[in-house]
Amino acid sequence: MWLPIMGLIVGIILGLLTDIRIPEEYSHYLSIAVLAAFDTLFGGIRAHLQNIYDEKVFVSGFFFNILLAAGLAFLGVHLGVDLYLAAIFAFGVRLFQNIAVIRRILLTKWSTKKEKLEKN
Repeated sequence: MWLPIMGLIVGIILGLLTDIRIPEEYSHYLSIAVLAAFDTLFGGIRAHLQNIYDEKVFVSGFFFNILLAAGLAFLGVHLGVDLYLAAIFAFGVRLFQNIAVIRRILLTKWSTKKEKLEKN
């Protein structure tokens, strides 16, 4: 569980402390990479809450998702088709599904904990 959170914290700190500018022609690649990274991060959190988290699956999924999304965007640019939109849609849907499952798990845990406290 610590790996996704540590990666997020390091990424935010590096992003705030550096003055790196991404050229506009790479904006599609960056947006897809960030969305794929968030999808993997929330998928890791969901897996941890469901007690099925595997670090190898998380790390391999992180890099595979980013490479796949960037590859789709690259192919789309060269074909003249906005294929990056397909990746944005797919990762966006999965991101919201993961967040919904995380919310349900946390609400269930909190309500169970609250019921136990009320019984005591």
